Amino acid sequence: RVPVLRRFVACPELARTVQRCLRVHAAPGPQPLVLECAPGPGVLTRTLLNSGARVVALESDQAFLPDLQSLEKSLGGQLKVVYGDFFRLDPLVTGPVKPPTVCSEKLFESVGVAAVPWRADVPVKIFGIIPQKKERNMLWRLIFALYECSSIYRYGRMELNMFISEKEYKILTAKPGEKRIYQALTVLWQVGCEIQLLHMEPWASFLTNLKSGGLAIPKSTALPNDHLCLVRLTPRKDLFTGSMKNTNSATFVFLVKQCLAKPSSRIIDKLNSWSLYDACKLLRELEIPEDAETVSLYPEDYMRLFDALQNSNVFTESWFHDEVLQSVRNINF
Repeated sequence: RVPVLRRFVACPELARTVQRCLRVHAAPGPQPLVLECAPGPGVLTRTLLNSGARVVALESDQAFLPDLQSLEKSLGGQLKVVYGDFFRLDPLVTGPVKPPTVCSEKLFESVGVAAVPWRADVPVKIFGIIPQKKERNMLWRLIFALYECSSIYRYGRMELNMFISEKEYKILTAKPGEKRIYQALTVLWQVGCEIQLLHMEPWASFLTNLKSGGLAIPKSTALPNDHLCLVRLTPRKDLFTGSMKNTNSATFVFLVKQCLAKPSSRIIDKLNSWSLYDACKLLRELEIPEDAETVSLYPEDYMRLFDALQNSNVFTESWFHDEVLQSVRNINF
């Protein structure tokens, strides 16, 4: 079996930059818990520990475990090493799972993380480099979990600090009207999280697990992709204060996905296809032009549209529920 291409922080200077970006440093009082995904050789792990952070290192490659475990033994509780893979967290299967696949419930229980209310402070800072082959799927899985308050988000507003490709960063932060890159994923992340660019680093700065020592930099023609971007994704405190609840959020995800499946389609046609009574009146009330293309609506426009449709009878229709369920089931991870 070909191993998944992985990248590691191996340069001490980059490790110090990441540590500063994560805002962990020696200070009185309880220190934030940092969950480091796939630490590999442990260069960043040591930098985080030296700064005073408490670290849980979640490592899936058994070749790296002995060094990390030996470091764990020497520290008296500041570091906990767990055999597991964050990028195979909470698989969509029933029954027990085999390591390195891991369940967030067991993981957080073993490291003493308890669930906190949604509006409480961020309980854990998570750091990782999303593997490029899994990047798009992982961003979808995480955003679904966020809206459902499932997986890691059952424990509160987990702060993700992830290196993602420059290309995907451009998509997550795209503006309305940018037809090639303004997508459903864009709207869902912008509505759900504050997105902050912390640092950009050339691909060549990272160590890979390729035996050839190659960099395997993905090619991109449509968008710049010369860097990995360290992006902080912090769930919004007020996400579930309006008509959005984790119980109806699948409907919002469906609405956004359907509207942006064809970016140049008109929003009025989409509403009419859902047999919405007097779609023109609704758009007038929301001050959205009738001829507006779905790609031109701002993320907050989609939220306002969702609120209005929640208050109409559209989302109570059984056919709509069936379509939502079918859409969610068809997500192929």
